[in-house]
Amino acid sequence: MTATHQISAIDVHGHYGRYIGETGNQLADALYSGDAAEVVRRASAVNIELTIVSPLSALKPRFQADAVKGNTEASLAVAATPGLRQYVVIDPRRSETYHQAATMLAQPQCVGIKLHPEEHGYRISEHAREIFEFAARHRAIMLTHSSEQNSLAAEFIPWTNEFPEVRLILAHIGCGWDGDLSHQVRAILESRHENVFADTSSARSITPGLIEWAVREVGAERVLFGTDTPLYHTAMQRARIDYADLTDNEKRLILRDNACRLFGPKLTATVRLSESVSASDAANRIQKVP
Repeated sequence: MTATHQISAIDVHGHYGRYIGETGNQLADALYSGDAAEVVRRASAVNIELTIVSPLSALKPRFQADAVKGNTEASLAVAATPGLRQYVVIDPRRSETYHQAATMLAQPQCVGIKLHPEEHGYRISEHAREIFEFAARHRAIMLTHSSEQNSLAAEFIPWTNEFPEVRLILAHIGCGWDGDLSHQVRAILESRHENVFADTSSARSITPGLIEWAVREVGAERVLFGTDTPLYHTAMQRARIDYADLTDNEKRLILRDNACRLFGPKLTATVRLSESVSASDAANRIQKVP
């Protein structure tokens, strides 16, 4: 048992629903799947208080997913499931997803935008301006898959530098199409406005020392806890942070406090305040978000 296991964590990168892979492997697809209730059950078992999800139906099957239908489904499922919040998925090739996002971002359960250039089949550089202009108008937080060839972390940075009001979470510390573990960290170091973060949800997180190295490079304030549930084992991802070679304060920032600060009232209106953060401290942190 660790000193930080009692922290009620916030998972900024989850999914729910049926996984449909490219290989047709029915066992793998079943193991990667989990409905909303199952996602919450797994989270609750390891003291994860809130999971921010996007529906797998908006992302899978690759190149064929109906993001519009998935967003509609998620707005109903998340509103009916305590313990979840929602990202609205934008597929820039479908203008309807922008219209959905404009509406859903005003809803209490929707806290940001999800991008997945790999699953939808476009290169971020081809659509970045329209995406970032939209996000800037709504002062939105975005979570994006990175750093495969359509979603290179470095290709987001010119846009986060141009649009400082947009806050971007680069998913999957250590993920890289070329085996380079540093894509997300290098991108944060190249950003100018402290509006770029990364999450811990990669399978690469089990690499010894990787999360610790990322914290040394960019600071714990720029790292957020994510599990990629139900694709990965929720308890394993939680244990990776609880048992990391980090200080208790760094773990608390990653597991909870950074998310409270970043997402602000849409989280703190309902989640319990952590033991180390008073209501006034939380409010002050929220007010400092750009």
